[in-house]
Amino acid sequence: MDKVLVLGSTSPFRRELLEKLGLPFVCDKPEVDETALEGETAQALVGRLSEAKARAVAERHPNALIIGSDQVAVVKGAILGKPHTHEKAVAQLKAASGEVVTFYTGLTLLNSATGQAQTLVEPFEVAFKSLSDAQIEGYLKAEQPYNCAGSFKSEGLGIMLFDRLTGRDPNALIGLPLISLGELLANEGVDVLTLQKA
Repeated sequence: MDKVLVLGSTSPFRRELLEKLGLPFVCDKPEVDETALEGETAQALVGRLSEAKARAVAERHPNALIIGSDQVAVVKGAILGKPHTHEKAVAQLKAASGEVVTFYTGLTLLNSATGQAQTLVEPFEVAFKSLSDAQIEGYLKAEQPYNCAGSFKSEGLGIMLFDRLTGRDPNALIGLPLISLGELLANEGVDVLTLQKA
């Protein structure tokens, strides 16, 4: 690869996912206001923020392919972001209990040399079990997912909250849809499979 691959995120979950591709990359923290605009849909929000995150680190990486990503959950028309507190996490999981929650992950691949950005939004649906207060408290005590959209970690104990999952790429639920990323990289002439080291 003639360009540096940059993950515009400090999320350990996204970093672990990107490591699956076996390509060298660096991480850089984007400084972006994640506040939704008035009347902005979930899809528009994550698309805008994923590109904003990629562009925020582009000036520090002039010849790079930069990955930006953002995710929100939507239940009954309401956007759920990261709860940050126990109380908000309880409220989010109570709202999700017995419902189908749609996660939207925005993904951008920005070529910082040309300024060309490819952006898409990947949906993923999660049907939650009907959860008791004791189950919600037990789960939050175990994983403390206060920095995760929707208040759970699907790659951990959070999988026990679900009845079923529906979507193209289970990695999207964790925050980085690798199937789509492979397609965006291919559009930039990067074939992940042929770049593997022996």
